[in-house]
Amino acid sequence: MVADLALDPVVVGVVAAMAAVTYATKAAGLWLLGGVDLPERARAGLEATPGAIVVALLGPELAGAGPPEWGAGAVAVVVAWRTDSLALALATGILAVLALRGLLSPHFAGVFSP
Repeated sequence: MVADLALDPVVVGVVAAMAAVTYATKAAGLWLLGGVDLPERARAGLEATPGAIVVALLGPELAGAGPPEWGAGAVAVVVAWRTDSLALALATGILAVLALRGLLSPHFAGVFSP
């Protein structure tokens, strides 16, 4: 069981590199647009982008998933709605899917294949 949770150093390096590039891109955008006064529509569009990306990535995954993933998705939506924190909602959703898979997967073995 522990071997299944081992991290591949290449994967960790790739994820760290992607995080660094993402941070650098965002920091550069803030630096470049720091003095620019954006119209209200542009500002609203930029503020909605992170949530739209999450929905675009997770929507198709949830469509083909089973009850544990649907339950975790519902938990994440409630947390996002109540706290207005996308990071907290994602973290809660990840923990919920892990817990629900552990609880529900034996009952749905062979019925759904996530």
